Amino acid sequence: MTIQWYPGHMEKAKRQVTEQLKRVDAAVELVDARIPFSSRNPMLDNILQDKPRIVVLTKSDMADPDVSAQWLRFYEQQGAEALTLNALQSKGAKPVVDKAEKVTAPIFDKMKRKGIRPRAIRAMILGIPNVGKSTVINRLVGKKTAKTGDKPGITKAQQWLKVGNKMELLDTPGILWPKFEDQMVGYRLAATGAIKDERLDMEDIALYLTGLLKERYPSALMERYRLEELPADDRALFIEIGKKRGCLQAGGYVDEEQCAALILREFRDGKLGRLSLETPADHEEKKEPDDSSKSGGPSDINSRDEETGP
Repeated sequence: MTIQWYPGHMEKAKRQVTEQLKRVDAAVELVDARIPFSSRNPMLDNILQDKPRIVVLTKSDMADPDVSAQWLRFYEQQGAEALTLNALQSKGAKPVVDKAEKVTAPIFDKMKRKGIRPRAIRAMILGIPNVGKSTVINRLVGKKTAKTGDKPGITKAQQWLKVGNKMELLDTPGILWPKFEDQMVGYRLAATGAIKDERLDMEDIALYLTGLLKERYPSALMERYRLEELPADDRALFIEIGKKRGCLQAGGYVDEEQCAALILREFRDGKLGRLSLETPADHEEKKEPDDSSKSGGPSDINSRDEETGP
């Protein structure tokens, strides 16, 4: 299955980000701590160019802490400023503000030398859909300003928000990119909920997820679904989970649609524990050619919605 979702309003949001870039001192880029590589929009490198940037790994309470530590070391080696953030339990905005002050110091030193009066840091907050941006903003601002939800596409327009007296944030809608060159990126985005479920073959995504978790976190599957052993075949594992959780239809057959929805919901809700779907090592290895189109799986989903939404 080829996964793609790039509705028309994302192209509009991309243009708005480009237009507003000259008004900000830095960018705060949010990525999902469970998939820090797959949830980074590659278009941002071209859009932001040399604009100072902070990378914030959101939903860190749902990710494997050891893997998150690997990602922070990876970013540090790349010379990037990065931090993890648990939006529901974070101690306010200080960690992000501190990083923002660090990356924008050259800008404000230059302004000071020119005799320009100090002002708050102006930063643009960016991320893909459902990365937790609205929740992070509410934590930084200190009140419920942005709408939150577990579905992509909650934020539809740009707005300026004050973070104490040290920072002003320009909120922007979540933006994906037109084509996933590596289809595994699409699968990881789909598994974490960054792509609307209505555009996907949920059973295919759930099969991918259970196969990956069987390889990396077998004990999490065994404990959650009370399995004494894990079948070698991914589909057999999927069916066994359906039986254990009572996802049955007439005749005792597993309702695969219901089973897929259950697996994805429990993963997204953190019911299987703190899990990460990729490590820095995954993306340092040489990728094999993508032959997913030869798999004989479900028909392609290559959606470019014409909605222009606000």
